[in-house]
Amino acid sequence: MLRLGSDRNEGLQHAAPGKSVRMPDGMSMRVASSSNIQNKENDVNQNCIGNLRNGRAARTIVCGLLMALAVTGMASAQETTELKFRGGIGVIPVTGVAANGTVNLNIVRGVNPAGPWRIADLDAVVSSYGRIRVKGRGLLLAAGNGIGTNAGASVFATLFCGAGNAAASSSSNRVALDADGDFRIDDALSPAPPTTCDTPALLIRNGGGSGVWFAAGIPDLK
Repeated sequence: MLRLGSDRNEGLQHAAPGKSVRMPDGMSMRVASSSNIQNKENDVNQNCIGNLRNGRAARTIVCGLLMALAVTGMASAQETTELKFRGGIGVIPVTGVAANGTVNLNIVRGVNPAGPWRIADLDAVVSSYGRIRVKGRGLLLAAGNGIGTNAGASVFATLFCGAGNAAASSSSNRVALDADGDFRIDDALSPAPPTTCDTPALLIRNGGGSGVWFAAGIPDLK
């Protein structure tokens, strides 16, 4: 057991650096030279500096990668601009009657109206590359003996870009209405809509051949 001030410690204190010292108990110990100690300190310092430099390099690489990802994300967001429609309007067939008794039909983008239909809700998204997803609820007859039924109808969606009868149109395939008037469309519009869609209008139309419109989507301007 060693104590401060023992013969062993005194022998070490008076020993010259780099020399071997024989201790009272017969053991010999070599005292490290100051140059060896200095070299080890230098090695430690160099290692620390290298680690710090490597750390800065790593941080620089990470920052560069994050910036690249951010730019890519912004470009991707610009490329995937979407048209959105929230809520729906059931067709109102007539907009008014002229003084001479002529009935003014509610024609939208050159498409004639059906008889009265109602829709509970509509949610639609059109991607920049022409994919359309529509979820409709409660599209049902609102007049006549078949009121409250789906009339055995099928529907398709048409997106119009541009005003009036000159608007470009792109349509989906047809899907059957559920008994309660619900429907889903997940399809590619054909032909592909223009890159810029001014004054968009979305109509849900009769798939039975006449193509009259049953409901319209409300553009989401948020």
